[in-house]
Amino acid sequence: MTYYVTTPIYYVNAEPHLGHAYSTMAADVLARHMRQRGEDVFFLTGTDEHGEPIETAAECEGISPQELADRNTEKFRRLMPIIDATNDFFIRTSDPRHAEKVAETIQRVYDNGWVTKGTYEGWYCPRCADFKTERELGPGQTCPIHEIVLDRESEENWFFRLSAFQDRLEALYEERPDFVVPDFRRNEAVAFIKQGLEDVSLSRPRLQWGMKLPWDPDQRMYVWFDALLNYYTALSFARDGEDLTDRYWPVDLHVLGKDILKFHAVIWPALLWAADLEPPRQMTIHGYLLMGEKKMSKSLGNVLDPFEVIERFGADALRHYCFREVSFGQDGSISTAGFEARYETELANDYGNLASRVLAMIDRYRAGVVPEAAVDAVLAEDFEGVLPRFCGLLDRAELTQALEEAWKLVRRLNRYVEETRPWDLAKDEADPERLDEVLYNLAEGLRVTTLLLVPYLPQASERLLAALGDQSRELGELGSRPGGQKVERLPPLFPKIDG
Repeated sequence: MTYYVTTPIYYVNAEPHLGHAYSTMAADVLARHMRQRGEDVFFLTGTDEHGEPIETAAECEGISPQELADRNTEKFRRLMPIIDATNDFFIRTSDPRHAEKVAETIQRVYDNGWVTKGTYEGWYCPRCADFKTERELGPGQTCPIHEIVLDRESEENWFFRLSAFQDRLEALYEERPDFVVPDFRRNEAVAFIKQGLEDVSLSRPRLQWGMKLPWDPDQRMYVWFDALLNYYTALSFARDGEDLTDRYWPVDLHVLGKDILKFHAVIWPALLWAADLEPPRQMTIHGYLLMGEKKMSKSLGNVLDPFEVIERFGADALRHYCFREVSFGQDGSISTAGFEARYETELANDYGNLASRVLAMIDRYRAGVVPEAAVDAVLAEDFEGVLPRFCGLLDRAELTQALEEAWKLVRRLNRYVEETRPWDLAKDEADPERLDEVLYNLAEGLRVTTLLLVPYLPQASERLLAALGDQSRELGELGSRPGGQKVERLPPLFPKIDG
């Protein structure tokens, strides 16, 4: 079975920040997990390189839009291995292969009769590259996202006949209640549709940095149509000499921020229908990472640099913190103090110390070999049903809740150490089988738990599984490995950070 997951493509008018890393890490968690389940995964990310914001930003710097795009795209590319993203392809919308496929697709939309010409007048946000309806405006005709006063603009444009898909979109949401998750984001999309859809601009005549319409080269394509099609076009050229479209289309899951809900949850399915293509199976919408009371945004100047965070705490710590501190799907506040607290209490103490103790006790009491023993019924009760629950949560893109399932096991194993007190059992030579049982269950419980954590903590889990002598990364139940493996002691997985 195949699994196709995407991030948004990131706008290159500014450098990457933690918000971009957040979306990518979420998609990576899901991609890694699905690979553990034996799925044939394709994971796409990339950069959105056309439109007025890039044109304006480049002009301010006195360079060409392509120069700006090349410079910042390289920074986004560098971010991927730093956060341990395992994307299969990185698409650039300035790639001529993308442009060729977009022209072909949008021409089909035109030929199918879903495009008309007309005059548009509305409130335009140059940072969103989006015309806002009256109901989308903030106080004083402002953009609610970027908090800038908007100008009312009038243009002769080509329009995509979005209004013609009103009934079909309503039926889609009725037939597929999990098309958009979480539920409250789905409700936002349904409410937007039920208010009545209007046709949307497909082109802009004054834009210079964008693709020309194939039937009217005097008009440039509105950036969102070019950008949305990346999820489809990438499959045609991601691998040299091979078209992956039939293998992976439609998309199984789009991972998106809430600020682009309208484009993906409303316009995107309609555009695909207009091009005789199948819409995605599901999209999950996450909230904002907040610094104080505001969304973290380069344009607002309140960002945490993921490069700096990772240099100090490591990629695993960043991944863990983001999905523990902020319930995925909700807005949530983050801080440097929060990073440090989670790192010390959960990673260094709860998990790292557990791993060190278990490996050390097996080394000390059983010469570094996991004993062969039965599963302790007391511990088995806490592990029962965890695997299907964990997989079910990730099937619904509930990343925070799935991580909590794994962390319950971390906490349970720590309590099991205190309850069984292996150091006391080691002094009782009359009952060596009980010590064997405890050490086996600790090693096996740690292995099973760490397999769940592979998508969240890829570096630490790889080191620990190797030390436990586990060659496979397949998910496993407690007791699915009999014992007898040689283990190795490790330096701390999450060493204390000075300063």
